[in-house]
Amino acid sequence: MDFLLNDIHTDLASTVAAIGEKAGGAAVARAWSEGDRTPALTVYGRLAEAGITGLLVDDDLGGSGAGATEMVVAAEQIGRFALPGPVAETFAAVPCALAAAGASDALAALLNGRPATIATSATARRAAAPVDADVYVLRDGALSSGTVVAEHPSVDPTRTVADVEAGAALGTADERAVAHLGALATAAQLIGLGGAMLDIASEYAKARKQFNRAIGSYQAVKHHLADVAIAIEMARPLVHGAAVGLDGNAPADTDVAREVSAAKVAAADAAYLASRRSLQVLGAIGYTAEHDLSLYLTKTRALVSAWGTPAEHRALILETL
Repeated sequence: MDFLLNDIHTDLASTVAAIGEKAGGAAVARAWSEGDRTPALTVYGRLAEAGITGLLVDDDLGGSGAGATEMVVAAEQIGRFALPGPVAETFAAVPCALAAAGASDALAALLNGRPATIATSATARRAAAPVDADVYVLRDGALSSGTVVAEHPSVDPTRTVADVEAGAALGTADERAVAHLGALATAAQLIGLGGAMLDIASEYAKARKQFNRAIGSYQAVKHHLADVAIAIEMARPLVHGAAVGLDGNAPADTDVAREVSAAKVAAADAAYLASRRSLQVLGAIGYTAEHDLSLYLTKTRALVSAWGTPAEHRALILETL
């Protein structure tokens, strides 16, 4: 059996990367943090036009009819330019919930580029980034529209979280499937964030000189960055493997749950290592709001605990052994 990505996946990744680069990359997240959400909403619209929002939605419902494997390929590229807003929710969790519930009108709005977020009774108790997004609530299998009760800041200025209450009933959905896809999309984002931070640190290490030598020529710096590269390359197959498992098995399958949790833990660890090591390479400049690295640092810290903390996922892994 061949587990390598094929040309379709490569083209998909290139399409998403091109959309991000054309929009300005990390400049989209910077604009959002300064109060201008128009560039980010434009990106959501372009991704919807390219069929990315509907990757998990069947053709007969207006989607692309792809699967979790394609979704994580796209989500990794989205992570590379730190797209603000409810990414895992818009491209994974909410499409799954709305399609299962048969909420055609709400699904149509999503597929047309409207961001969406969701609160569940398990791993996403608060809705992420509810501003300029449709809000939903999934509790005990019942999906409904949601109303924001209170909004709270997070370490990531582009990703607030909100307490929400349920409104009009929309149908039923499998909360395990939604949680698995939310966690997996977040893991893929973290891989993308880690890769972007590695690139930033590597470029800085080649340009920054000390004692008339590029700091990247020193063994200690090389080893730091090599550790990050290894961590990312070891985590990515776990994310892809969990996606393959989700595409071929029921959400209640114990192996699927364990694979998703392992992927989330590995991706979170790799991205967190990337954030620490890239900051060590850049030094204090990496803390500043003016440097792009700060956007990646804060988003990584927020997503490490999104859709289940590492501790929660490690506990889930232990329960299935």
